[in-house]
Amino acid sequence: MEKLNTLKQDWLGNPRADVMAGIVVALALIPEAIAFSLIAGLNPMVGLYASFIIAMVI
Repeated sequence: MEKLNTLKQDWLGNPRADVMAGIVVALALIPEAIAFSLIAGLNPMVGLYASFIIAMVI
């Protein structure tokens, strides 16, 4: 039972920091998705849609 409490604390102990980290990563992903789609010769919106779908699947 103690191990379960430790796991809960480790995974759910700081939701504010976890949400903030997710927002920062999402914002950093936008220029990368646009750049990769331009390098591939695609419309930048394709890269944005693909990164959104990948994030939802993960």
